[in-house]
Amino acid sequence: MAARRIYLDHNASAPLRPAARSAMLAAMESSANPSSVHAEGRAARRVVEDARRSVAQMVNADPANVVFTSGATEAASWLLRPNWRMGRAPLEVSRLVVCAADHPATLGGGAFSAERVVRIGVDGDGLVRLDELGSVLAGGKANEGATLLAMHLANNETGVIQPAREIFAIARAAGAIVAFDAAQAAGRIGLDMQALGADFLVLSSHKVGGPKGAGALVSAGGALMPEPLVRGGGQEHGHRAGTENLPAIAGFGAAAVEAAAGLAYMRGVAALRDRFENAVRTAFADAVVLGAAAPRLPNTLFFAVPGMKAETLQIAFDLAGIALSAGSACSSGKVGPSHVLAAMGFGSLFGALRVSIGHDTGEAELDAFAAALRSIAARRTNGRAA
Repeated sequence: MAARRIYLDHNASAPLRPAARSAMLAAMESSANPSSVHAEGRAARRVVEDARRSVAQMVNADPANVVFTSGATEAASWLLRPNWRMGRAPLEVSRLVVCAADHPATLGGGAFSAERVVRIGVDGDGLVRLDELGSVLAGGKANEGATLLAMHLANNETGVIQPAREIFAIARAAGAIVAFDAAQAAGRIGLDMQALGADFLVLSSHKVGGPKGAGALVSAGGALMPEPLVRGGGQEHGHRAGTENLPAIAGFGAAAVEAAAGLAYMRGVAALRDRFENAVRTAFADAVVLGAAAPRLPNTLFFAVPGMKAETLQIAFDLAGIALSAGSACSSGKVGPSHVLAAMGFGSLFGALRVSIGHDTGEAELDAFAAALRSIAARRTNGRAA
């Protein structure tokens, strides 16, 4: 019998929760369109609206302001466009401000031309430079249109949590629209849209244990919105046309309920994460843990071993039956230099490995990880490749 593989890549995609699977299977029994007015259509609509309430509750938002999308990337693409509306009046967004360590979906600037995108740097811990942010936002000109600040709440590679309230205060003082990518933060730390004060949050289903192919853009209110990215039949209150993906949305809603309920447990996951970190430092005295001095997601460890390529280490772990990532998993399986490492000033490192654990990670996974580390370290000591 083949040995059980160890999955330590929850930030790339969390395993599907049993409750989400059950909700999806139940939704698949429906043949109805949620926009139909007959009894079957109304039943399908209830599934969508129940999921909308569950996703809203996860981030303390108004369900009426949750718009379902095909994922966080679509939600980000929808946001990152110059054409918006304030009520019925058109609103031009002339400038986009992002963070140099952002996810590629944001960092690419969407539909904004390169000269309209400003990147804010981060320090060696991966925290955005607030002084630079303030200076850039204050430099906007009122007659040139609005400024959109779009950046991550928690970094997908390092797990570093940005000072959201300070960022919002700086942005609001400058009159900027504020959008946070909360794909990695949701279900791992408490999120309260009312307390954050953000205009928008971007969410992903499969990061919280729901199915792939669902996400959401959550707004603070319906008046300020980007122009629809997908036009057609007027679904999602006219913001996102197309028949709703009923099974995916149902699974997203079920996962959101469990993710919100499991926040207390996730706080305890930090102690397990620290034990993974201790295993790394025990095996490699010269290991570099990125973002260790900053607040981090309780489930994320990002480390590098000087002189060892990340892809070499990743392959060694994979051969040992352990799945983890060399940074982001959003480049069609490619392993290359991390823009996050470069932004933090660690461009000289060969790369880093990300360990991201979840509710199903325990002692067996830690023991297997530590054993693989010892084996790799022994080969390094003996002068052989990992």
